[in-house]
Amino acid sequence: MRLGIRMFIAYSLFYASFVAANLIFPQSMGAVIFLGLNLATVFGFTLIIVALIEALVYDALCRKKERELAQVETKQGAK
Repeated sequence: MRLGIRMFIAYSLFYASFVAANLIFPQSMGAVIFLGLNLATVFGFTLIIVALIEALVYDALCRKKERELAQVETKQGAK
């Protein structure tokens, strides 16, 4: 399976857990858990941060693969 698809599935499951928690335990989202912030806020910011981290990881891996392919192409063109 491709990396992007795996990352999408992982993030979708994480997001689905947020939605499920809101549907099943809506009162728990109001609980203060970190520095005066409630669970919904912390979970929401965590979703955003995880998405940014996934984007950075995906970008880094794609750039690495592009460099590898460019080197192979350059070597083939020099022959």
